[in-house]
Amino acid sequence: MTQLAGAEALTALDPVFAQFAVGAGHNLWGLTHLTMREKAFVCLTADLCHPHLDLPMAMHVRMALDNGVDAESIRELYRHLAPYVGYPILVPAFQRLAELGLPEAEDTTPVEPVPPAGPLARAVRDLEALDPGLAAFTEDQFAGRWARSHLSVRERAIACLTVDAFYQTLGGSLRLHAALARAAGATEETFRDLIRGLAEFGLARAWATASALLPRRVTD
Repeated sequence: MTQLAGAEALTALDPVFAQFAVGAGHNLWGLTHLTMREKAFVCLTADLCHPHLDLPMAMHVRMALDNGVDAESIRELYRHLAPYVGYPILVPAFQRLAELGLPEAEDTTPVEPVPPAGPLARAVRDLEALDPGLAAFTEDQFAGRWARSHLSVRERAIACLTVDAFYQTLGGSLRLHAALARAAGATEETFRDLIRGLAEFGLARAWATASALLPRRVTD
């Protein structure tokens, strides 16, 4: 069984808790319908949602790097998530990346907005019926994110679904991000693995998310 980053530090805190925590971590990293990058992004997104910017974030950054996620992709994940988890939390999060020794940003080119299309455009139109100002801000945030490099649309959507699970935004937001993930190749099994992985970060939230996202299986 693969040794999880930070396991020794957890054991030093409390050996029994460490046994539970390592078992939970192996649950996520053993799932087969998420890529290693996606699993890393789920963990890093969870850190922003709690927020947990101390030992958990350090463990997850190390785990991501050890599994081939490059530093610029971690930075891009944080850029992407800013309007979803809130811009203020990203300031100490980027400071923490520097403390952990992550290289400085390589991508410093100005953002080129790309008008949202498909489900993103439909979401903006739906918001216009509620509040045109909010719709305009949302369109601006969409335009600066979903077409950028370093992360795929599927990776971005899975990160946003993680936010939906944590914040229990299980209506229009969840449906939008599920539609984007499906259009980028995610399947029902992808969503099942995502929710199973998220159970590590809160069983009650995972349960509610499963009820909102997954079809009920017919049993005899």
